[in-house]
Amino acid sequence: MKYLILILTLATENATLRMRAWRAVKAAGAAALRDGVYVLPDRDDCRGTLQSVAEDVQSGNGTAFLVPVDVSDDPFLGMFDRGEDYAVLIRDVAAAVESLTLDTAGEVLKAARKLRKTFTSTAAIDYFPGQSREQASVALQVLERKLAQVLSPDEPHFVEHPLDRLAIADYQGLIWATRRRPSVDRLASAWLIRRFIDRNAKILWLDTPGDCPNDVVGFDFDGANFTHVGDRVTFEILAESFGLTDDAMKRLGAIIHFLDVGGLQPPEAAGLEGVLKGMRDSILDDDQLLAAASLVFDGLFSAFKGSSHD
Repeated sequence: MKYLILILTLATENATLRMRAWRAVKAAGAAALRDGVYVLPDRDDCRGTLQSVAEDVQSGNGTAFLVPVDVSDDPFLGMFDRGEDYAVLIRDVAAAVESLTLDTAGEVLKAARKLRKTFTSTAAIDYFPGQSREQASVALQVLERKLAQVLSPDEPHFVEHPLDRLAIADYQGLIWATRRRPSVDRLASAWLIRRFIDRNAKILWLDTPGDCPNDVVGFDFDGANFTHVGDRVTFEILAESFGLTDDAMKRLGAIIHFLDVGGLQPPEAAGLEGVLKGMRDSILDDDQLLAAASLVFDGLFSAFKGSSHD
């Protein structure tokens, strides 16, 4: 196994530089062999981090050596075990599930998002992942699904079945039906339908899924033509079914997924969540709400398209 060892020497009085170097190697998940000596696996991202720290130390009149080592009987492997971190996370997730009620759902949602961030940051420095990471991931998914069921009891349940690739030409000039007072997944799905699948689509807003006529295309409710499948929300299922899978669409899908059922939080999610909530609270007509939200989705998609071409 190949590793990189960083050896630092700094003047005692240079506390600021010392602290900056320590924080950088700690954030990267480096193991400390002794004060000023740190080790990470020999990977491109780890090498870049350690080289950056070394250059920073040298610019402050310290000394820094980055030494590659190749070991057969790995003496460092145990230093990177994140099992205890995951065990703490799993206990916290279990406590959140135990405390989840309709009254506590708001606080549990905040806790769940913090736990997801903790998991993401831990996984990022888990260089030798094992079963404990998978157990923590599953526990978080269970919490997020239970939370979604409490906060949105009428949301569709996840089902398992293979997806067929569909032709856009077969879905033109149709009536598409979903539940009224749409939130993020339904709004984004309706936008996707009109923007990329059926530009002349008529959206029918249902009081209940049972009101859905047999001759329309239903989406985002149990038993609909397009709904949650596996771990993907309706927006993602529509995009994949019709081959709308470029990078910009995937980025938008990741935001919709997080806002609908949780998971990894994209940086744009909080802003979109606030904008859509404000629109939903102030616009009571669902057609007008979709028109306003569509402008936001248009802007986000265009921005993602532009950044993918940079």
